[in-house]
Amino acid sequence: MQAEQIRKERKRAKAQKDAEEALTRVASGRGGAEDENRVLVGNLIGEDHVNYVLMYNMLTGIRIAVSRCQAKIKRPLTDEDFTARHKFSFDIVGNELTPSAKYDFKFKDYAPWVFRDLREDYFQLDPADYLLSLTAKYILSELGSPGKSGSFFYFSRDYRFIIKTIRHSEHKFLLSILKDYHAHVKNNPHTLLSRFYGLHRVKLPRGRKIHFVIMNNLFPPHKDVHETFDLKGSTVGREYPEEKAQKNPRAVLKDLNWINRDKMLELGPEKRALLTEQLRRDSEFLKKVRVMDYSLLVGIHHVQRGNRDNLRSNTLKVFSPSVPAIRRKNTQLKGSRSPEAIAMRRAMRESDPKRLGAETLDLPEEDTGDRQQFIFYQDEGGIQATNETNEPMDTLYYLGVIDILTPYSGVKKMEHFWKGLSADRHKISPVPPNEYGDRFFAFMKAIMRGGGGGGRFKAE
Repeated sequence: MQAEQIRKERKRAKAQKDAEEALTRVASGRGGAEDENRVLVGNLIGEDHVNYVLMYNMLTGIRIAVSRCQAKIKRPLTDEDFTARHKFSFDIVGNELTPSAKYDFKFKDYAPWVFRDLREDYFQLDPADYLLSLTAKYILSELGSPGKSGSFFYFSRDYRFIIKTIRHSEHKFLLSILKDYHAHVKNNPHTLLSRFYGLHRVKLPRGRKIHFVIMNNLFPPHKDVHETFDLKGSTVGREYPEEKAQKNPRAVLKDLNWINRDKMLELGPEKRALLTEQLRRDSEFLKKVRVMDYSLLVGIHHVQRGNRDNLRSNTLKVFSPSVPAIRRKNTQLKGSRSPEAIAMRRAMRESDPKRLGAETLDLPEEDTGDRQQFIFYQDEGGIQATNETNEPMDTLYYLGVIDILTPYSGVKKMEHFWKGLSADRHKISPVPPNEYGDRFFAFMKAIMRGGGGGGRFKAE
């Protein structure tokens, strides 16, 4: 209720401010010169209107759905909770409508009690913190997803959470393994697997359904990541051109880049043993649920280099969505014809999308400390390199297993057959889950200090 009240008050204040600014511009005959001169974080990204609508709808739905579940007294999970679906219909200002009314967008919340249980009991997220982070500002990554999924994602205002669109097949698969995933997280609190905080869907009138998850952001808000690698244990076609990498500090490099640069995870005996065991458990789980094509995302921060390159601010951009027009008849329901709703639609029709995002981004310079209870995130949000006597070195690693929603389907079997005609079918990316998991685990052991290096995996 408190979150909803804050949302309404903020919208009223923003609508009033926008109206005053519009009147001032008309009276003075000025356009948007001042807006254009504001400091932008990163390069201006040309986005079509649908993405602004989508951002606004995602936030409104998340706030209402999560607040509603959060307001109820906590109870033990039941089998029905894993298949539960809660539907909401909204008008443009976030008022909830009856199911039969015409709507501006619909929102569906999947297994809310299960994700609440994961967030609070196992990922140890503060409920108020979670809601406050998902406010009206997004940070949009210019890079998109490191993988080939084609999805796009936004960061929460404080860079802690990722809102990532997923395919319908991935959405269905996550629901099908949710009980196994919950059990694995329960038994492995230090898991390196992607941490899913919520699964949702947005639908516009006569528009397609967009599924998305809310996840943890592996990379820290307070440290520049100087090198990024996406490692699968496959070496066929797994190389990012080095000449391009020299020009792009945020390039996501791959297995052959790691091998050719003679990289290794500098971990002493204690941390090496802990990481090896957790990777073994996680890869065994992924084999059990018949998943492949996942990878270990490795972010490297060199302590001596620090944040002087300002990589985060140069490659991130803030968006404050002021939603454009949705071309449809006004909802014939009391509340949607309210002055607030009419004013909101008019403001959207008249808004200039180029003005969006003209915000400066103040990322923190210190760790928030919210993940220190987890082994692999306890050193400045990551894990610090150590020598053979377990003493700290001047490198920080940010590690996580990502893209874990690709089952070994008929399409992947065909891809395995086709790629196997022109390359070693044991070194290509699409291989059966058991072989994939074993190869993945062997590669990750090899790239740690004392593991022999990843060179023996290199394609001939």
